[in-house]
Amino acid sequence: MNGTPASLLTIFGATGDLARRMLLPSLYGLEGDGLLPPALRILGTARSDLDVGGFKALVAASIGQYVPAAERNDATLARLLQRIHYQPASVDDAASMQSLCGTIAALRDGDVVYHLSTAPRWYAPICDALGQHGLGGAGTRVMLEKPLGHDLASAIEINDGVARVFDEERVFRVDHYLGKEGVQNLLALRFGNALFEPLWNARHVEQVQITVAETVGVEGRGDYYDGSGAMRDMLQNHLLQLLCLVAIEPPSQFEPTAVRNEKIKVLHSLRAIGREQVAADTVIGQYGAGAVDGVAVPGYRDELSDNGGGRPSTTETYVALRARIDNWRWKGVPFYLRTGKRMPQRCTEIYLQFRSVPHSIFDHGATALQPNALLIRLQPEERIELRLMSKTPGLDRAGLQLSQVALDLDMQEEFGAHRRRLAYERLYLDAIEGNGTLFVRRDETEAAWQWVDAIHDGWRHAGMVPKTYPAGTWGPGGAVTLTDRHGHAWRE
Repeated sequence: MNGTPASLLTIFGATGDLARRMLLPSLYGLEGDGLLPPALRILGTARSDLDVGGFKALVAASIGQYVPAAERNDATLARLLQRIHYQPASVDDAASMQSLCGTIAALRDGDVVYHLSTAPRWYAPICDALGQHGLGGAGTRVMLEKPLGHDLASAIEINDGVARVFDEERVFRVDHYLGKEGVQNLLALRFGNALFEPLWNARHVEQVQITVAETVGVEGRGDYYDGSGAMRDMLQNHLLQLLCLVAIEPPSQFEPTAVRNEKIKVLHSLRAIGREQVAADTVIGQYGAGAVDGVAVPGYRDELSDNGGGRPSTTETYVALRARIDNWRWKGVPFYLRTGKRMPQRCTEIYLQFRSVPHSIFDHGATALQPNALLIRLQPEERIELRLMSKTPGLDRAGLQLSQVALDLDMQEEFGAHRRRLAYERLYLDAIEGNGTLFVRRDETEAAWQWVDAIHDGWRHAGMVPKTYPAGTWGPGGAVTLTDRHGHAWRE
């Protein structure tokens, strides 16, 4: 659906951490580039008992803290603040919600976007309140943050609650990874070039690795994270979305229905990892004390405890698995996925290793032929490397000597004049304009949960608990075995 650009953006949870770190700086970036509709007004709401002036001060402080100094501009901030309104409200207080809905109705002059940056348990009650006050009909759309539920049953319950008020085409489920330039560039790389698509299949690809590694620990999110774990927090959404974009068939066009139809086919083709397979195809770990970047850090259980004495927990902070896609394009190709906290470095990358040449004519060389590989790095910096074999310079009287070299596209160097955008700038712009291509459809969310739930069930049935790994390492030893038994190795 491509609607009329919204005239009102209402942010629930507007004083929260996500709003201060990402949402408000993203709106500032769009304001600075003149991309917000001229008539757009922004209404913040939260439990915080602030007046409009207090909220504007919070907005200004967030811009000052999270926007680089070189990009800060008093005139841009002033224009953004002119759009800002604020009204406190609590979802469980009917009177305050009625008052808020009255303000929304008064400010609305066209389409409206509601961004629910709150705990997911409030999604259905907020939508119900909007519906009861006639604010959920045509010309409205709602953005939902992850995690969308804790399992398939809770995801269905949330989706059903939202669907009572908002049709599916007006529901924009956020996975902020889809707003990243590098992720969108993956689609451009695949479908904007004739070079790769003929090779993008099981006949030519040996293995695929997708890594999302973090150096941080739970960062004050211990209560949430301990009830979630790496599988629910990262793999169920971010890594599976990346897998879908690597594996999809070419969509007929770059528009919401076509792209998301291809993604759901991939999710439906994922082979289940159930009770009989979890021990062989999955590894879970939990970080202990160690060092990251030369700085000593406590273990996960110690970070959970307020008194530093440690707290029992079997929550995984690391998960690695071997996924298989049972379709014509990918049959037999392992997709290795891993994510973890307190890793040696922060990185998000996709690595495709191509099959080796069928016969080497350079067996006399000192360096064995290495398979070609494509590395797509998404963060901390965006770059694309194509790794090839090349002749080593010199007079090779005994025959050619070869070395592996990289054709390297450094996105920062190539596009250094372009400001590096936050993911939410793209997502806000699309939601305001009604373009759902980079948002997640209900059937995608529920298919992903169904696949993940089977793994959780397998862990429970097998009695699997996380193995401890020292902070600052690449996870428990079993992760090495996961790839090694199939003749592969993690790229590190």
